[in-house]
Amino acid sequence: MSDIKKIKDEFFQKLKGNLNLPELNEIKSNLFGKNGIISLQFKKIGSISENDRKKFASDLNKIKNELQDLINNKYNEIQNAEINKKLEKEKIDVTLPERNFVRGKIHPVSQTIDEISSIFSEIGFSVEEGPDVENEYNNFTALNTPDNHPARDMHDTFYLDEKRDKLLRTHTSPVQVRTMLNDKPPFKIIAPGRTYRSDSDQTHSPMFHQVEGLHIDKDINMGHLKGCLNYFIKEFFEVEKIRIRFRPSHFPFTEPSAEVDIGYEIKDGKIKIGEGDKWLEILGCGMVHPNVLKNVNVNPNHFQGYAFGIGIDRLAMLKYGINDLRSFFDCDYRWLNHFGFDPLDVPTNYRGLSR
Repeated sequence: MSDIKKIKDEFFQKLKGNLNLPELNEIKSNLFGKNGIISLQFKKIGSISENDRKKFASDLNKIKNELQDLINNKYNEIQNAEINKKLEKEKIDVTLPERNFVRGKIHPVSQTIDEISSIFSEIGFSVEEGPDVENEYNNFTALNTPDNHPARDMHDTFYLDEKRDKLLRTHTSPVQVRTMLNDKPPFKIIAPGRTYRSDSDQTHSPMFHQVEGLHIDKDINMGHLKGCLNYFIKEFFEVEKIRIRFRPSHFPFTEPSAEVDIGYEIKDGKIKIGEGDKWLEILGCGMVHPNVLKNVNVNPNHFQGYAFGIGIDRLAMLKYGINDLRSFFDCDYRWLNHFGFDPLDVPTNYRGLSR
C-alpha cells in the first residue's frame, strides 16, 4: 500500500503543476501505458496473498480513477486555456465588408463526359477506363493496324522510347482490348478518356478527349449499331428527330466501317442539329473486325459486335456553341465562367441543361 500511496502523492503533485499538452500526454503514458506504473501494479495482484489482495485491488482502482479524473480535468483546462488565448489574439471585426465568394464551374468537357456516360448507362453500357500510356500491341497490333499504317508514324504518334514499344494512346480503343483480354463475352462498354496525337489547329489538339463504345454478343448486327447511335444522338442533342446517314469508310479494326453524318442548318448564326439539308460528320463506327476478336481470344464464329468512336470535345463544341477547340485547354477563367456549369444547378439526369 505504501508504494501505491507514493505513486499517488508523486503524480498528484505533478498534475497540479503548470503543464502543457505534450507533458500531460507523457504523464498519462507513464501511468497507464503498456508498461506504465499503474499497469505494472495491476500485474502484481496475482502475486499478493488472498487476505491482502481485495484491499490492494480496491485501493489501486480508487487511485487509478482519481488520477484519470485529474488527467481529464487537466486536458480540459489546457484546451480551454488555448481557446481563450486564441480568442484574445484573433479578433473579428464584424464591421468589415464580406469577402467575395467565388464558386467553381464544371468544365464543358467534364460535363459532356458525364452526359455521355449517363445516356449510355441508360441502355446497359458500363464505363471502363485504362492508362494513358499504352503499349504498341494494345494500341495498334491487337486492333488489326498493319505495321506500315500511317497512324504509326512519328508525326502522328507520341512514342516514349526508341524501340517504340511505349506510347501515349492515340485513341481509347486499347481499353476495349484490355477489357476483352481480361474478361469473357458478352461485352457492352464505353471508354471515355484522354487521347494524344501530334496535331494542333483550330479543330485539333495534341491532347483531346474521346469516347469509344463496344458491344460484343451473339447475333449483333449493323441494325443494333444504327439504333444505338440514333438513340444517343437524339438524347445528347435533345431533339425528337434526327437526320442521320452512314457513309462507307475504312478503319483497320472494323469491317464494314462507316462514318456517321447528322443533318443540320444554320439559324440565326447558330448550328441547329437535326434539321436542314447540310451534313456534319461526327463519328466513325463499324462491325468489329474478326481479326480483332481473334487477337483478344474471342471466337468470331460465335460472337460479333460493333464499335464506335466519338470526339467528346467536338460534341461539346457543337452542343454549347464553342468555336475553337484550343480554348478548352487555355485555362482562361473568364471563358470557363461563361461556358462552365454550376455544380449546384446541374440535374442528375442531364436533361434540359442550362448554364
